[in-house]
Amino acid sequence: MYRPYFRGKQFELITLRETAALLASSGFIPIIEPVREALGGLEKALKALSDAGSRAVVIVNPYHGDHQEDGVNITKLLKDWYTGNDAVAAGILLRSDMTVDEAIACYHAHADHYPVFVHAGFTEPKALAAAFGADLPGMCNVFVDSHSKLLYWKHFSASERVLVRDGFSRQKNADYPPIEEFSDLHVTYGELGMAGFGDFLTVGDVYSEGGGPAYAVAIHLTFIDSEKDDVMYIYHFVSDTNNTPADPAGKFGQALAKLIQKLESGNSKLLETSAITEFRDLHAKGHFPGLGYVKKLSMKHHIETLAAFLG
Repeated sequence: MYRPYFRGKQFELITLRETAALLASSGFIPIIEPVREALGGLEKALKALSDAGSRAVVIVNPYHGDHQEDGVNITKLLKDWYTGNDAVAAGILLRSDMTVDEAIACYHAHADHYPVFVHAGFTEPKALAAAFGADLPGMCNVFVDSHSKLLYWKHFSASERVLVRDGFSRQKNADYPPIEEFSDLHVTYGELGMAGFGDFLTVGDVYSEGGGPAYAVAIHLTFIDSEKDDVMYIYHFVSDTNNTPADPAGKFGQALAKLIQKLESGNSKLLETSAITEFRDLHAKGHFPGLGYVKKLSMKHHIETLAAFLG
């Protein structure tokens, strides 16, 4: 049903480990695009998911990060640990520079790992669908919404289809509005003929190698509004200080105070998840755990919110 798309940075992988049991019990299947050369963190995340009874899709030909020129080590990891084990499927990223023949060759090279096509800019859907023909009903095709539409999707109507849409509008932290719409895909994916949906959580599809100095600190938290057809919205709690990169702890305290104030108002509509409990504890202790940890809590809250809604 839900296919969250993760890039394999440290805190994304930690989020996967910490939510493995919830992902498993909810039937959520994360898609992971490894971006770091060292695969130890990915191995730990996959083991946690597998041990919990969850499944995952691992991109074997990443577009971003350290493996974009050669995904051989990712393929080796899958062959060494997950051959014949449907807990981990090989995700094949179909970009604009990939030919039909290359896509087919990559699919067959990973035939032992239940390959999944992830369409993200590919330009020959009709030819690819024709090449698989009668095999389509047993396949899963994931479409990144910004790169394809109905005319593209229809070629794969015989297969399991999943639509991934980026609901996070990336901008400078200081420029975020207090609240904006995030997505309605969790309630409309069936109307679009999809068997499942996904997003890029509260991180977004825009990839960057490093964070850089934080002139402002923002906490991004999603909620589902039952009074507005269950549309998902996102709060951006932003620090008041934003003119220098100094004092990230103080800026986090400002953003966190705004979050707590909204929670105490009684009308936030934020689900009281375990992530929210951690934010409350951080506020009570006056502790700054680091920006990566804050991002992890936001992603965790997003998963917990969708699990509660869909469960």
